[in-house]
Amino acid sequence: MGPSAICHSITSTSPSLLKRIHNPLLGGFRPSTSNPCFHLKRKTYLTTRALLPTTKEFVLKDFHERRALKIISGLQNFDRDNVSSVVTAADKGGATHVDIACDPELVKLAINLTSLPICVSSVDPQAFPAAVEAGALMVEIGNYDSFYKMGVVFSPEKILKLTKETKKILPFVALSVTVPHTLSLPDQVKLAELLEEEGVDVIQTEGGKCSNPSKPGVLGLIEKATPTLAAAYSISRAVNIPVMCSSGLSAVTAPMALTAGAAGVGVGSAVNKLNDVIAMIAEVRSISDSLNLCTASHTAAEERITK
Repeated sequence: MGPSAICHSITSTSPSLLKRIHNPLLGGFRPSTSNPCFHLKRKTYLTTRALLPTTKEFVLKDFHERRALKIISGLQNFDRDNVSSVVTAADKGGATHVDIACDPELVKLAINLTSLPICVSSVDPQAFPAAVEAGALMVEIGNYDSFYKMGVVFSPEKILKLTKETKKILPFVALSVTVPHTLSLPDQVKLAELLEEEGVDVIQTEGGKCSNPSKPGVLGLIEKATPTLAAAYSISRAVNIPVMCSSGLSAVTAPMALTAGAAGVGVGSAVNKLNDVIAMIAEVRSISDSLNLCTASHTAAEERITK
């Protein structure tokens, strides 16, 4: 769905009038004042608009508390069975967010499986509104791995252009942007600073695909995570927004990401490449336990009960 479909003037015969008014995250939309129903709907519209800060705060809460764990199914993964397994694993394994391909039907599928905030990934800003209307609460420009396989890379100029377009279309939706590992570390930091100026909410790092460990076991896991850990360390000291360390991480290296300065961890292939949902849940639980997320959740719950 393109922005013109979102921002068009709605007549009194439009069957989607109520649905669009009750979708506060589609910031480009304004109901027509010439519509006879406008004054009846205006109060509801303004009420939902007032809830926007609360929605965004809810989505970003775990990032600001430096305890986010996002499980990623893959930007071009439209396999419903695999996505279902990944979402279930995120939900049962103790993750805080789940990231899926930008497809409205997948969003609806995920919402039926979990109450975790759903993030959708794409490099096409025009694809985001339909997914947000379906229930996604966060959008991600990133998870570029599938494009690297085709020889496609993203320049800082291209990423800034995509960011500005996305902010224009969805100004009230939480936005995460990945800084490509194909840039030098100083250029990654510079791009992150520019993205912060554009109003991005979360910066995501990457690097696992460019790392070829020479050692097996734990040494190999640490080697594989080195590029994204280095990016998280450098970028987190240059910006004032949360940094999510992603790509090439495991239960061994996830805690290192938080120590390096990250506000959260993103995990993709370590989970979505596994063969069954039980193994996926076990892997997510292992990473969650390494970050002490379950302990933190139980402590928070106990505090709420005693208040």
